[in-house]
Amino acid sequence: MANAAHRRATRDDFARAIAEGRAVELIAGELIERAAPTFDHGQAQSKVNGQLDAFNRSGGGPRGPGGWWLATEVEVLYPKFEEVFRHDVVGFRRDRQPARPSSFPVEERPDWACEVLSTSTRRGAARRAGRVYDLVKKQRTLHAHGVPHYWLLDPDAEVLTVLRWSEPGYVQILTATVGERVRAEPFDAIELSVSELFGHDE
Repeated sequence: MANAAHRRATRDDFARAIAEGRAVELIAGELIERAAPTFDHGQAQSKVNGQLDAFNRSGGGPRGPGGWWLATEVEVLYPKFEEVFRHDVVGFRRDRQPARPSSFPVEERPDWACEVLSTSTRRGAARRAGRVYDLVKKQRTLHAHGVPHYWLLDPDAEVLTVLRWSEPGYVQILTATVGERVRAEPFDAIELSVSELFGHDE
């Protein structure tokens, strides 16, 4: 008989943890505690959200391309694997999702997700585990659910990686670092400053 300590966590376990005020994700049958963000992590999250603000409104008009719902730190359900991720930044196209996602966790599939990788202030196993979740486990789940675009920001290396969904797996279509300006899909209607993403003044 399996040890109860090793049973897979469920959505009920996740809901109880949230009700207790814990910051957790449900990944591969485990409740994973979200580490308190470092300044570099928080700034990267804030900067990507800020640079994409022109998209976070209805389409058209002088304030930018619009057409998206964008949010930070929102729990999203991935039902095939009964997982719940709290993405650093996540987006939904308004032409596909006219109403603002409002359920908890959000049950609509995102069109874009962005994760900021664990920084060097998280040492050893904790840092490695955080990066494995973002680079491997979450990526596999997003691919299985058909999320078209996945971005990874690495504050240590100061590199932005842009991935696009394809049937065999995500394809890396762009990497960029400090000093570069890029048009990164699905937000390629405007140029982004990679320097600003990582807290540098241009």
